[in-house]
Amino acid sequence: MTQVIWIIAAVLVTFTAGYVGYSRYLTQFVELDAEAKTPAHKYEDGQEYVPAKKPVLLGHHYSSIAGGAPIVGPITAGAVWGWMPALLWIAIGNPLMGAVHDFVSLSGSLRHEGKSIGYIIGEYVGKTGKNMLLWFAFITIILVVAVFALVVGIVFNAYPQVVTASFIYILLALVFGVYLYQFNGPFIPGTVLFVAGVFAAVWVGLQYPLALFAGDYPAETIVLLGGDGSWMPGAGALGGNTAAWIPVVLVYAAVASALPVWVLLQPRDYLSSFLLYSGVGGAIVAIIVGTFLGTSSQPLVIDETIGAFQGFWGVEAVFLPLFPLLFITIACGTISGFHSLVSSGTTAKQLDKETDARLIGYGGMLGEGLLAAVALSTLAVWGFADPAGGIGAALPNFASGGGVILTSLGIPETAGAVFMALVLCSFLLTSTDTAARLGRYMMEEIIGTPAGRTDTGLNLNVRSIARGRYTNPAIQIGLAYLLVVSGQWVTLWALFGGANQLLAALALLTATVWLANWDDNKQLVSTGVPMAIMVTITVLGLSWLVFYENLYANLIQGGAESTSAMISSGVQMILGLVLIGLALALVRLGYKNISRVRRGPETPAAEPGDD
Repeated sequence: MTQVIWIIAAVLVTFTAGYVGYSRYLTQFVELDAEAKTPAHKYEDGQEYVPAKKPVLLGHHYSSIAGGAPIVGPITAGAVWGWMPALLWIAIGNPLMGAVHDFVSLSGSLRHEGKSIGYIIGEYVGKTGKNMLLWFAFITIILVVAVFALVVGIVFNAYPQVVTASFIYILLALVFGVYLYQFNGPFIPGTVLFVAGVFAAVWVGLQYPLALFAGDYPAETIVLLGGDGSWMPGAGALGGNTAAWIPVVLVYAAVASALPVWVLLQPRDYLSSFLLYSGVGGAIVAIIVGTFLGTSSQPLVIDETIGAFQGFWGVEAVFLPLFPLLFITIACGTISGFHSLVSSGTTAKQLDKETDARLIGYGGMLGEGLLAAVALSTLAVWGFADPAGGIGAALPNFASGGGVILTSLGIPETAGAVFMALVLCSFLLTSTDTAARLGRYMMEEIIGTPAGRTDTGLNLNVRSIARGRYTNPAIQIGLAYLLVVSGQWVTLWALFGGANQLLAALALLTATVWLANWDDNKQLVSTGVPMAIMVTITVLGLSWLVFYENLYANLIQGGAESTSAMISSGVQMILGLVLIGLALALVRLGYKNISRVRRGPETPAAEPGDD
């Protein structure tokens, strides 16, 4: 039988080659300068523009971009089409497309005062293109907040031990922020002390699990409220405890996104990054140790339920074409448009030196690819009985398979599973409130806010409320909550994936337009080819969702059995068509700009002679 270590080995080889070779070339290509003054120093305000040490910012960036999608996506794709297609897309696509996408999004933002990709493309194709992209990004952000809050609720319900540990490390982060920025405490001793506290929180969580409503939990679980929570909105589909955690997570995201970055975002993401590095790195080391020393509780080989290739249409009873849906399903493990918003939204405002973009932008995306490889490995070890089960089936697989893998290091399987669930939850919490902060940035640029200034939104002016630091997150979480409790979150997952990948294509388009306008001699292959590939994949994927899944299967064939399901299918069709039209319109604007710039000024026609 095939050993799981080959999944990790393939990814490590291609990722190392990409970082050592290709990222060095890209750094020189966009002319990053360690001595240049970054937006974080130009507009330092103690609120949004705050220079951060490279390891701190890497922790924030990695924690923010790595959410639930690079775990759910590879597991689902590997179960449906086989582990080999999923591995190839992660190992090859990440260093050539995803890491390039993140790097050029960050570098382009540095050259445009820390502004978002929407602002950048607007500089070259006009205000219409800018607003189209920003509105698209804002809508995508709401989908991200909704889906991630849902997944956190699912994890909190499945592993109540994670609740206690998560609360403790958030508290530790608040104290660490005060320690660093208010008391100027020494960095390295503080890191050692507070990181130790984060791992101690894991032990406390194992001893004192926490739930809001009663359920099937470990005997020592502390239940805070009486009853089963069946009265909570969405409890019928999600369960009372899960439905109750979702608004808690959303409120947390809104509050965290409104705080200055030094209070919670930077210190929390830095501390949690050690937890995340330990989860990803520990799983990789455990696979190597378990393979060569045989110390795992079971052989680390690919389970017989997971084939190398399950066919173009997937496993039996799952009628899904490998092209283009595999690429959209894996999503963030290889390339993600959400990362362009993080890179050009928060990270660019905190970059201390331009040259830090190589490690943080390109290297951070490779780190997410390693997470995807670990997720695929947990699938390979544990197996997957329900490929069509989506989020609910994929998340327990990651924790259970991870628990088996970590036994190679002498960690009990139960404790290992809880630890991996905490790793997942750490990714999700950081991504959720970062997304809410990014949504505010998008609206600030749509309405207009001078660089270095923010608006509280408390003066009852409509424009101020829409972009306000306190009011905009409230609007976002309200809309996100309605999406989750409507019961249609399952059908919205595919739309979220398509929107996310489409945003990646538009970010690459933005980078290509920027490079074309910067210098006539700049090659456009590095960004233009991935952009063309992603536009093709996304348009075809959304077309399948619109015309086959919704129009044919749900409406014509009667797959949508209720009125609400039919309405949902109709709404998804409209949104899908809007996204396709938006993408093609922006590509057209970008193509016209590039063609005009590369042609140069037209030569005037010669005056007619006198003869």
